[in-house]
Amino acid sequence: MRGPSVPTVRGPVRYALLDSPLGQILAAVGERGVVRLAFADRGSDPLLEELALRTGREPREDRRALADLARELDAYFAGRLRRFASPVELALIAPGFARRVLEATARIPYGAVATYGRVAATAGSPRAARAAGNALNRNPVALLVPCHRVVPADGTIGGYGGDEARKEALLRLEGALEGHPPDRSGRACLR
Repeated sequence: MRGPSVPTVRGPVRYALLDSPLGQILAAVGERGVVRLAFADRGSDPLLEELALRTGREPREDRRALADLARELDAYFAGRLRRFASPVELALIAPGFARRVLEATARIPYGAVATYGRVAATAGSPRAARAAGNALNRNPVALLVPCHRVVPADGTIGGYGGDEARKEALLRLEGALEGHPPDRSGRACLR
């Protein structure tokens, strides 16, 4: 008997390390699109090892293969890009609830936010806000699937891979925090 099918990435996996105002980003593409986009806070080696393990291929550095995405990211961080054109390949996420959560999150527009509960409902499980958060915590393509736009129902901005300051900076860049003063402790708030 075979186990569940494991998602696969077609073709070679190429990557580049890209600079951003919020830290270095590792970006990787397969034949059909971007398969990994993550802040390399602990360096690129752990991300490259995880990518090789999950794809079964040794990633090869190829800045030219990621030149279009690099230009898009530069424009995004400069406030000139609201929607990415680079194709995303969710091959590292098995079909099911987690993938539906990422697909629902990808539809949240620039400058807007949605609660974990709303994303869970859109993904077909209205009572699964916590599970939606867990799925977003494993988002392989940050920014392109904008998990920073998903917030708790209590009006706080919540976490973002352990870096709340980065999430706040992204929401400020997109104008999502305009008109929302900080809470008593000075932290960003959407109440």
